[in-house]
Amino acid sequence: MSIGTRDLLLKEAETLTRTRGYAAFSYADLAERVGIRKASVHHHFPTKEVLGVALIDGYLAEFKRALAKVLEEERSAEARLAVYSGFFIDSLRDGLMPLCAALSAETAALPQSMRAQVSTFFELHLDWLSGVVRDGIADGEFRADLDVRQTATMLLSVLEGASLVAWALKDSARIKPTFGQAVASLSETGTQ
Repeated sequence: MSIGTRDLLLKEAETLTRTRGYAAFSYADLAERVGIRKASVHHHFPTKEVLGVALIDGYLAEFKRALAKVLEEERSAEARLAVYSGFFIDSLRDGLMPLCAALSAETAALPQSMRAQVSTFFELHLDWLSGVVRDGIADGEFRADLDVRQTATMLLSVLEGASLVAWALKDSARIKPTFGQAVASLSETGTQ
């Protein structure tokens, strides 16, 4: 099945956002990468803000599906967190910065509609992580004294921060042990 022009533009816009940054690419860049005229880009996305909103909407929908699949397929909190961290590791192996990190670094340059979506994206991460931590506590995998939301924030911060360090050093192998140490600190045995 061939990919349509609109979807190809979104795919290339995502790649450019995750490698150069949202503010650093133009419709001329997109047109060149897709092999169409700049006017054709405007036909599909009249403004860069419309393109950015569509990009984040599509990414959020896919990410929600991926998170639901993890909950469905993995039973333990630790296994769920391992798969979740794999999303970050895999994107860096592909030479891409995590989309949340790339966009949040440019918050001041983003249109207001996209800023709201970036916040929504981080809230999605935190809500999902909170549920996993809560389940881990209920199942006895994690310590009962954990503050669920604070722990979720710590886990996301470790992954985003490790991703930025790994991105700068071009070494995705740094993420897994760093995140693993954070996860280990959540259990009774991890604190000893």
